[in-house]
Amino acid sequence: MFLGVDIGTSSSKGVLVAADGTVVATAVREHRTATPRPGWFEHDAEEVWWADFAAIAGELARPGIEAVGLSGIGPCVLPCTEDGTPLRPAILYGVDTRATAEIAAQTARYGEAAILDRCGSPLTSQAVGPKLEWLRVHEPSVWARTRRTFMAHSWLAYRLTGDYVLDHHAASQCTPLYDTRAHEWITDWEIVPELERPALAWSGDVVGTVTSGAAALTGLPAGIPVVAGTIDAWAEALSVGVSSPGDVMLMYGTTMFLVEVLASRAASPQLWGTVGVAPGTYNLAAGMATSGAITAWLRDLTGASFSDLTAEASAAGRGAEGLLMLPYFAGERTPLFDPDARGTIAGLTLRHGRGHLYRAALEATAFGVRHNLEAMREAGGSAKRLVAVGGGTQGGLWTRIVSDVLQQPQVVPAHTVGAAFGDAMLAAQAVGVSCEGWNPVASVVEPDPAAAADYDRLYALYRDLYHSTSHITHALA
Repeated sequence: MFLGVDIGTSSSKGVLVAADGTVVATAVREHRTATPRPGWFEHDAEEVWWADFAAIAGELARPGIEAVGLSGIGPCVLPCTEDGTPLRPAILYGVDTRATAEIAAQTARYGEAAILDRCGSPLTSQAVGPKLEWLRVHEPSVWARTRRTFMAHSWLAYRLTGDYVLDHHAASQCTPLYDTRAHEWITDWEIVPELERPALAWSGDVVGTVTSGAAALTGLPAGIPVVAGTIDAWAEALSVGVSSPGDVMLMYGTTMFLVEVLASRAASPQLWGTVGVAPGTYNLAAGMATSGAITAWLRDLTGASFSDLTAEASAAGRGAEGLLMLPYFAGERTPLFDPDARGTIAGLTLRHGRGHLYRAALEATAFGVRHNLEAMREAGGSAKRLVAVGGGTQGGLWTRIVSDVLQQPQVVPAHTVGAAFGDAMLAAQAVGVSCEGWNPVASVVEPDPAAAADYDRLYALYRDLYHSTSHITHALA
């Protein structure tokens, strides 16, 4: 059997998978993301990452586990001493927008075109380099003691094995520290030279074995292999067979994330261009700052259940009787890269209720997906095959709306366990087990041609609404 564990934004998940792909057991631990200031998103590595992993491993550990795979949110910055002791909570991925000034400074220093050419992505709130510079400028006492930095999966691998390693894919999101052409750390740009860079490995490479000390804390067998792992969205893409050029994963989670597999390297100022989880592969990636976060906000605000809101949203019909929402409740990542964007609801009347708002939120996310896919095609993608994963695929309404807006079918796999399932795949493949047939197609969401005209009209208004109101929302922000 093979253990996969993923550290997510709001929960951690583990799965134990047999060699034939059968899910033997799963475990989940919910946790909170700290927001000590507006635009700041943090995790306490000990209280969230390690505590969740140890609890999940302890629940799932049993004789017969042959290898461990790991993934987590990223790119993140956890500053540590040389022995891996955290010095402050981890600064999370692109939802954390504190380093705006440092993004501008590094872009001016190294040049926007040069960064895009070498790194595949522009400097945005997703980038690691500006977050490191923010630490140096704003928390000098922490910076003075920092010798190593980790992401969630690399820190867990270090805790399990004692080896300081980062996978190539995650490294390719450490802009502007990694060269996506040469597949190595950049050394001629003087970026945080005082820090030790981790050794590089591919996501499925074994980076070490579980030490006796880690075994005692987790219940895992000592000596079993641990693979390098990767950032959660890429592990999730692997879990659902997104591996051929033109395949796109749509991850319906707290945020919406898209990963497309490419035949060759691509770069776009509107997207993230990365190397893949396997040698010789490349990706374009896109990420909205919110999606499921808005549906959860509406649930909490109204006190209604998701099932009630879904039923009422379905009854509201296309366009929610004249409502249009911009889903930028936490700023927006791709393709706008606008941390000061804000959520907007246009067309409200006294007739509208919670079901209309919920419908408008689902449609807003679908419009955001369409916007991102258009940017991917402009950058050289083809988006020939869409695979839907994540908690938002349950219930059917959300995926149906997205297919109607895109006028493309979406494949829904049998297992939507998530990134943890992909982690187990990496672990299995690392010891020579084939994962072919582990996750067959369960259903296909077909678009309704009758919806095309309505959603084309609404999408045009959606695009115009941002440009027409951004000066107002920026002033408010």
